[in-house]
Order: sequence, then C-alpha cells, then structure tokens
Amino acid sequence: MKKISVFLVYLVSFIYMEFLYKIFIYNNIFRLSIINMILFLISFSLLMYVVTKLFKNSKINKIIFIVLMSIIGIWFSAQYVVKGYFDFYISLSTFQVADQVGDFAGKAVIETLRRIPGIVMLFLPLILSLIFNKYIDFKQNKYQKSLLVFVIFLLSYGVYLLGLNIDKNNSYSSYALYYNVNDVSLNMENFGVLNTFVIDTSRALFGFEDKIIIDNSSSGLNDTEGSESDGPIVYEYNNLDIDFESLIANENNKTIKSLHEYFNNDTGTLKNDYTGMFEGKNLILFMAESYNEIAVNKDLTPTLYKLVNSGFVFENFYTPTIYSTIGGEFQEMTGLYAQSTGILSKFRSGNISFPQGIGNKFKEINYSTFAYHNNSYAFQDRNKYLASLGFDNFKACYNGLEKLINCKEWPQSDVAMINATVDDFINEENFMVFYASVSGHSSYNWGNAAARKHKEEYMAAGLPYSTKPAAYIAAQMELDQALKLLIEKLDAAGKLEDTVIALVGDHYPYELTIDEINEVSTYKKDAVVTVNKSNFILWNSEMDTVKVSKVGSQLDVIPTIYNTFGINYDSRLFIGKDILSTEGGLAMFGNRSWVTDKGTYFAASGKFVPVDGAEYDENYVKTINKIVNNKITMSKLIIENNYYKKVLN
Repeated sequence: MKKISVFLVYLVSFIYMEFLYKIFIYNNIFRLSIINMILFLISFSLLMYVVTKLFKNSKINKIIFIVLMSIIGIWFSAQYVVKGYFDFYISLSTFQVADQVGDFAGKAVIETLRRIPGIVMLFLPLILSLIFNKYIDFKQNKYQKSLLVFVIFLLSYGVYLLGLNIDKNNSYSSYALYYNVNDVSLNMENFGVLNTFVIDTSRALFGFEDKIIIDNSSSGLNDTEGSESDGPIVYEYNNLDIDFESLIANENNKTIKSLHEYFNNDTGTLKNDYTGMFEGKNLILFMAESYNEIAVNKDLTPTLYKLVNSGFVFENFYTPTIYSTIGGEFQEMTGLYAQSTGILSKFRSGNISFPQGIGNKFKEINYSTFAYHNNSYAFQDRNKYLASLGFDNFKACYNGLEKLINCKEWPQSDVAMINATVDDFINEENFMVFYASVSGHSSYNWGNAAARKHKEEYMAAGLPYSTKPAAYIAAQMELDQALKLLIEKLDAAGKLEDTVIALVGDHYPYELTIDEINEVSTYKKDAVVTVNKSNFILWNSEMDTVKVSKVGSQLDVIPTIYNTFGINYDSRLFIGKDILSTEGGLAMFGNRSWVTDKGTYFAASGKFVPVDGAEYDENYVKTINKIVNNKITMSKLIIENNYYKKVLN
C-alpha cells in the first residue's frame, strides 16, 4: 500500500485547524481570506515537509513530525483559550502582559478545562497521525527531490505574495496588512493563526514601521467649525505655546521629526461653553473593573443609575477592550491607544515621562493627589506607572491598605476601600483622587465574594437572567454601594457640591459570552463594536443634566476632564480629544474597527454602516481609516520615544 505524503498530512491538518479555530472564535469560517490562507498553507506545509525529511532514520523524522504537530496544536489551543477568555490574541508582544494571565493562573486552568472538547478537536490531526503513523511516509527524500521541493516551496510562497496584490485599495486588505499595517487582530482574522505567527515573528526579529501620512492627518475630524458659541464668545484652542517649527528644524532623528510634524499639523481642539465649569472643584476618578452599561439597573444599582442619567450623559461612549485591564487603564489615564507592541511594558516601567499626566497637572494647581486600589499594589506595576502620572500617595493591598480592609477575599470590597480611605483626603483644601476598583472582577458565579454578598438582594428582584449575568450584576452592586457611601461621606463633610465624580470601565465583562450580555442588554449588541458601548460618568450634584450625543471613548476622558476643570494643557499631544469640543467624535477598537458620528466601520469585512441621514463623501471611510492608523501609530511612537519628555521638557 502506497503511503501518504507528509506534505498532504500537514496541509489537510493545517486547513482543518484554521477553519476549526474560526468556527470556535467567530462561528464563521469566512472571516479570513481563504485563497490567501490556502496559498500560504501550501507553502508552509512544503517547508514543514522538507524539515520533516532531513534525516535518513525514519524514526527521527517521525519524532520531528510529532514535535512540530504538538507545538502547532499547543499554539492553536493557547490562542483558543486566551482569546476565548481574555479577549485578545497571543502575539510576541502580548508576553509583555503575560503576568495578567499568570496572576489568574487558577482561572486560566479552569478556562482551559472548560475548553477541553475544543482542544481535543484541535489536536485531532496529531491524534489520528499517531494512530495511523505506519501509513505516513517518513522516509528521507533524495537530495535532488528535497532541493526540488524547496524550490517549489519558494515558488508557491511567491505565488502567495503575488496573490496579496489582487486588492490594494481596501485600507485593511491582505496587501495592506502584510506591507503597511501591523495589527495582530486583523492579521488573525485575515490570514489565520499560522501565517500571523510567521508575520509576527518576522516583525519582532527584523522590525516593522507602520506607514504615517502627515498631510491633513486629522482631516475630517478637525475642530474647524463652531469656533464661536451661540453668543459673541470666540474660543481659543486648548494648546500650549510649543514652537514645533523650531523643533522640526533642529531635529535630526527621523522618527522624532515625524512626531513634531504630525502634532504641528494638528490644530488641536477649541475651548467651549464647558471650559472651566468645574474649575476649583475636587475630582474623584474611578476606573471600575469590568464596568459596562448592562450593570445599570434602576432598582439594583440606583446610584449608578442616578450618575449615568444625570450630570453629563454621554450617549455614545465606548470602552474599547484592548489587552484587558492594563489596556483600559492605559487608555483612560494617558489618552493614548493601547497599541499591540511594546508600549504597555514601557508604560508599566514608570520610566516614561507624563508632564500632562493627571496627577502632575492637578499638582500644578496645588491639589493633593491620592490613588487607591483594593488588590495588590504591585499588580501590573501600578505602583510604578501611577508615580509617573503624578500620584505620590498610592495605597493598596500590601503597601498599607491590608491593615484596613480584608485583602484576602476575592474580589476585594469596593465599599471597604471607600470606607477606609475617604478620611485621607476629605479634609484637604483641594484633592484629586484615583480609585482602581476590583469588586466587579470575574469569575461570575455565586462563589465570587462581591456577588455572594448581594445575592439575596439580587434574587429578591426576580430577574430572569442566567447565573453568570446574574452574578455579574450582583458583583457590580458592590461598586454601586461604594459610590453611595462616597456620596454620603462627601455630603456629610460639606464637600459634595464642590466635588466631581468621574467613572469609566476598563473593559466590558469579557467572561460573559455575547449571548449572556444580550440577556441583559436593552438592545442586541455585536461582538466587535457595541459590546464595548458603555458609560462615562462625569457628575456634580449641582449641575444641570447635559446630554452629549457625540461619540467618545476612554481615550477622551483626560482631555475632557482637563477642559471642564480649566486646566492648561495641549490638546494636540493627546490622541483622544475633549468630547465636548466641536471636533468630530471617534472611537477605535482592537481590530481597527471604528465608530464616528457618521457611522460604524467593521475593519474585518470592510463594511461601513452609516447612521440614518449621515452625509459623507466617497472617500470618507479611507480618510477615517488613515486617521485611525495615524493615531494608533503615533500612540506607539510617543511611548517608544518618551516623546513628552522631549517636547514638554
């Protein structure tokens, strides 16, 4: 009986695994370029074929085959587990945030066990190969045949590269992703798991620069209209006096010069009717763990309901989920996009200069700054990067807070954190406080300490949700109670009317499936864009309700706060912008999909869905794609080059 070629085994196995992975993650095999994927897998299988037949001893070749198939099976399985639970893909850059996975190792084991049937299916090619290995040809090829196969591999890879040229017009076509754009999410969706690994490895070894288009870099969103209010006031730009022309003329570094040129070309955002409306007031800013709009319930979370529906009501706000908590906090606290390269590790080091960091800016106007977290103070190096943002007084579990609250329960209590810390700052003349909460953290079941605490009250409401959404809401009730306690303490101290409360989530509750989220949501959310739709609370007890329909995201939080507090800052140097400005709104997501005031763009499919009545020209999508790509690239370059230290001295 003629034996089966190892090449054919590889090819069929890889095609099966790629399609199976897409079904697991997207319930759809067509979220990739099938022709390009198969062309690549042919060439990749030929290369594996050559490697597998290097030795005269067939047993050694068989061992090589088993090792290669095992490694590939492990890689697919790891991608399946991490994407399925943490909602990001593994790449070489994600190892910089590996401790985020490692610190929840127990949960990672549980999530892996839950996916055992899928993992077995991904390993099925290897299992079958082991069972029927005697029918596979592991015999070494003659030198001439091996050389011929290698030449065919080179030719097939060349055909694959030529195939990329079929569509050059789409902003995120296979051609653009291969040559111009570095985005692991889009690569996974377009090329598949194996090709993305090869591309990612190549870029890690040899480097890769996203293309930057300087001319009219913000055309389509610039704050060029509405420079006058309804009255006679003419507003100036929220910019500092930075001589970019001189910086450009005297800069020899090509990258730094491109940064100067980019920001010189950006007009910045105008001051507006809300500039300085909170001047002199105190600020308490929350990053609320896994907070999402589905947590808001008039009866069960009445304080959240009140804060969401009064003060500033941002009706189209998003918390793009990019690298979980560290990505969300980075975006909220820096106004920069959490690019998938090395910027998060550099941020975490505390060695990046942030003269416009929120702690630093409030200290400039003589505020006392405080920061608190009810989990470990060193988790993700929060103690380091908060210091770089200007927080000198950071207290968390195991650097002082453990003496005041129970740091051993999981998740720890937001109510206990508020109760233990308010006295630190409430008697200060002016204070700015940052709270990183944890009570809303997964897992969502009745073993969760926060959920268990509020289970009886939740059950009394008689809501029809399944266990995980129910436990999620119950856990967020702890945050609600913490906010209620904070307001009561501020009121009792006579500080409520002079304090602004701001809150934004780090990411949506990604442990919940989209179906579980839609059990609670008042409208059907998709798994790419609207799953991230949430709230930005910006509230003061004395203000009238102001509804804002403009699109915004985490990146816009700090610029919006600075404008409303009348803080002197340079709006050009933030990638996010003041939501209350007349510049068009923009929210960018992990795979470069986006939402503007005119509609939603899904990058994987290239589909643009306009809002009813929106007016836009035929180049609108290309223009916004260019803006998105530039903003993402500039975020990366700012951190990699410690740019703020150079430009703000």
